[in-house]
Amino acid sequence: MKESIAERLKEVIEPNKEKENLGHVTIHQARELIRDAGAVLLDVRPPAKVNGDNAQEADIPNAYYMPYPSFYDYADELPVNKSDAIVVACLKGWFANRIMGYLEMLGYSNVYVLDTNIEDLIEVHKAEKELTK
Repeated sequence: MKESIAERLKEVIEPNKEKENLGHVTIHQARELIRDAGAVLLDVRPPAKVNGDNAQEADIPNAYYMPYPSFYDYADELPVNKSDAIVVACLKGWFANRIMGYLEMLGYSNVYVLDTNIEDLIEVHKAEKELTK
């Protein structure tokens, strides 16, 4: 018997109810997920919205630049293990929230959205890198 749309949506939405703030994380929480849990960071800003380095160019560990307009071209680079932690980020969360939904529909269960501008995360990473030189 075919699963109804409502049942499928419930299956995708229910796990987010268990996440604090419905899966939105602060810059500090995102850094902990990346540093301590080995989370993958997806910078999904469209090319026209990138000022300076993207997260991958900034050498943030496990960071990938996968621009929203062509995100499907990068599908093979997504983690094979669908329970691996993933943090999705952009400028205002619009694209990141969409990608979070797509990933969850694909079966990824540990997806988070950075609740601030990814440029702030990149700057914090660069500043920390400078301090450790």
